[in-house]
Amino acid sequence: MSSEVKYNYPAKLSILRFFLDAEGVRRNPIPFHKKYFERFGDSFSIRIGYSKYIVLSRDNEIAEYILVKNQKNYNKSKFQSVYLSKYLGNGLLTSDGDFWLKQRRLIQPAFHKQKMNLLVANINKTISLEIDHLEEGKTIDIFPVMSQLAFNVVAKSLFELSISEDKLVRIKFIIEEVQKFLVKEIRLPHKAFWFSLSGQVKKHLKLAEENDKIIQGIIEDRNSSKAAFNDLLNMLMETRYEDTGEGMSMKQLIDEIKVLFIAGHETTANALTFTLHLLGRNPEVQQKIFDEITAIESETDNIIEQLQKMVYTTAVLNESMRLYPPAWITDRQNVEDDSLAQFNIKKGTLIGISFFELHRNPKYWNNPDEFIPERFLGDQKKLSMPYFYPFGAGPRMCIGAGFAMYEMCLAITQIVKKYEIKAEKAAIEFNPLVTLKPVNVEVSFSKR
Repeated sequence: MSSEVKYNYPAKLSILRFFLDAEGVRRNPIPFHKKYFERFGDSFSIRIGYSKYIVLSRDNEIAEYILVKNQKNYNKSKFQSVYLSKYLGNGLLTSDGDFWLKQRRLIQPAFHKQKMNLLVANINKTISLEIDHLEEGKTIDIFPVMSQLAFNVVAKSLFELSISEDKLVRIKFIIEEVQKFLVKEIRLPHKAFWFSLSGQVKKHLKLAEENDKIIQGIIEDRNSSKAAFNDLLNMLMETRYEDTGEGMSMKQLIDEIKVLFIAGHETTANALTFTLHLLGRNPEVQQKIFDEITAIESETDNIIEQLQKMVYTTAVLNESMRLYPPAWITDRQNVEDDSLAQFNIKKGTLIGISFFELHRNPKYWNNPDEFIPERFLGDQKKLSMPYFYPFGAGPRMCIGAGFAMYEMCLAITQIVKKYEIKAEKAAIEFNPLVTLKPVNVEVSFSKR
């Protein structure tokens, strides 16, 4: 961009207001974002220092531009590339540029639909075992239950039967502890020195190192095993780089597995929790899912064919993820100066896209706060999809989107077939961490 062109940014939130709200934003930024969007419009900015800007937007034109149309000029911010990589290593979630592209091309075939189809029977079996333990006739916090279900599905899909229960429990504990601390680091950058001085950084880096050693042990056991396995670990170990014909190094394999654990279980657990609450508040939607799966099962007993016919169940999940997107926000920084919508922005500008707010923006959605699965059926679906980002968009769209949809369709249909779901409370609480985590979401189950 020419030096003669002046930079201009969306309406500015004063730095004083930002600092006055900082503690509330740390606890839950979403109500503050909503208030700022209502005041300033679909995008607003904050000036940090003399010339550094942060932009937050719920504008689809901006989202599409930085994620799809001109994505090459927009890298992941240091929040993702520095903070996350400190604990997760250099996997698909945290890497950028040529290395990211090389990894994406290497791993993508493992998530091809034909490969995913091979895992479906195992996924379905794991879900069946998990829902057999649902408490009946009692109101329970459903997130821990769905978290355990989703974690076990990912673990068994990654490692099939080659991992002990105590190792699984430890991996899950480490992932949760590290994420909680990571959010504190991101939201309270002014406390970085204290976090380091008090030993908290060292403690969590040690936990991350322990996680690496557990996963390395599993890989080494697999290398020495002569048994045949049909799981993601086997698929990843068999991948080869086009230029060298070699597989991933041990370190890279560990980094990618950590990303699959985190991205693969938590977002799914969140989405299932929110969906079950919405079903508990909307018995007529429950009944339609039950009717759909009953009709499908009368036509075929092939699980893959059943999944392909779950049109209404998929619409319900999509509407749930519209209202409560598990990956509720993303951010990018521009490599070079750029024109973004009507704004001229300097390179290095941090741009956040709130999918939570974009999915509820009345400019794109009628009755945006209402749960209406029909938005994702027939002709209406064509109108909804351009403004819908449950798995991101563009080249960096979630590699496991197909896996997640398979798992969620199977989980919801199995639960609805077996139980009637009720939710007494209308309001849903959540905590926007790295993902949108449900809080105290209570439902009850009774035999259908």
